[in-house]
Amino acid sequence: MALSKKPVTGMKDILPEEMKIRDYVIGVIKETYGAFGFTSIETPCVEHIENLSNKQGGENEKLIFKILKRGEKLNLETAQTEKDLVDGGLRYDLTVPLARFYANHANELPSPFKALQMGNVWRADRPQRGRYRQFMQCDIDILGESSNLAEIELILATTTTLGKLGFKNFQVKINERRILKAMAAYSGFLEEAYESVFITLDKMDKIGIEGVERELLANGFDQACVDKYLALFKELEGNSDGISYLADVLGDFLGQEVRMSLQEIMESVEATQNSNFTLVFDPTLVRGMSYYTGTIFEVVMPELGASCGGGGRYDGMIGKFTGNDVPACGFSIGFERIILLLMESGFQVPSQPEKSAYLLEKGLPGSELCKVIAKAQKERQKGKQVLVVRMNKNKKFQKEQLAKEGYGDIQEFYKNPLK
Repeated sequence: MALSKKPVTGMKDILPEEMKIRDYVIGVIKETYGAFGFTSIETPCVEHIENLSNKQGGENEKLIFKILKRGEKLNLETAQTEKDLVDGGLRYDLTVPLARFYANHANELPSPFKALQMGNVWRADRPQRGRYRQFMQCDIDILGESSNLAEIELILATTTTLGKLGFKNFQVKINERRILKAMAAYSGFLEEAYESVFITLDKMDKIGIEGVERELLANGFDQACVDKYLALFKELEGNSDGISYLADVLGDFLGQEVRMSLQEIMESVEATQNSNFTLVFDPTLVRGMSYYTGTIFEVVMPELGASCGGGGRYDGMIGKFTGNDVPACGFSIGFERIILLLMESGFQVPSQPEKSAYLLEKGLPGSELCKVIAKAQKERQKGKQVLVVRMNKNKKFQKEQLAKEGYGDIQEFYKNPLK
């Protein structure tokens, strides 16, 4: 049987044209985040299964690529449960590995610690446009900073990076998990029902407020609670200061420090931003991860009509490893979706070095070959990109392909110089 030449479903091969853009974007990301004081780290792609399944990853915990035990530890005959078979899994995000990393190395790191982490993650998800089962994530996190300076720095660093990549007129939506909980409590929902309510609320942009009402009622929630809850969102429509409105209405359900902190974040970002974007308070923003404890945010690109990054505060996660909570806040760029948008827009990597191609006829004497290579080496030292390759039989097609790849200077070298 012939081997399959196609990649596994939900994963893809990356051709040189796309790889060039990916490398450029990675360079911009690292340079820009470095200017904000973030330093690069790396964690393994495999995590302990108990870390990945600690009920903090939301729906992603259903999408784990699990890894069987190896060697003598794997005993299929005596295995009775999944725990007998599995002890690891491919990471579904970079936040859980970062929390473990920090818990393990906190004494070796500065405080606060500003981390930049880029790497592949895996989710057994349904593939669709801009969504794969293996994809690159790009995260910045600030650990050990309890004030809203962390949120301000994260939003500015992320939006500055997107601006440098040519994106503009995008939105950064912002909300607070404590506002979500206060709205639910004010409306009469029981605390154990909050997550179910939020899962439905998260669909607001797809099914509308009427759809949210139908689903909440279908889930068995009281009509009075649902009416009181949705009335808050109706009153917010067109309200220029939704944060203050909610703070006044919710009263004791929402501490004033939440309102003040969120307003300070928005005012600080708007006063100091250097990219073309709009910061918007969105009380329907939920974010899927249950580990978020405070501010949450999301980037929406008009070209994509979907989220292109997001994050928030997760002050309780590191404590799961150490027993002591550490303030933590992070922002993740939707790397793959950014690459998709750049590819579809015909993006060209700027400031490319001059590219030359030297085509060598088969049979070129060794002495001449050395001269050509020496010439290429001198040009490379000048910062030029030089490709030295053998001449194909179909030289015309070869030169056309090289021209498409940006080789403006194509030189030919023959064993008979008179050709």
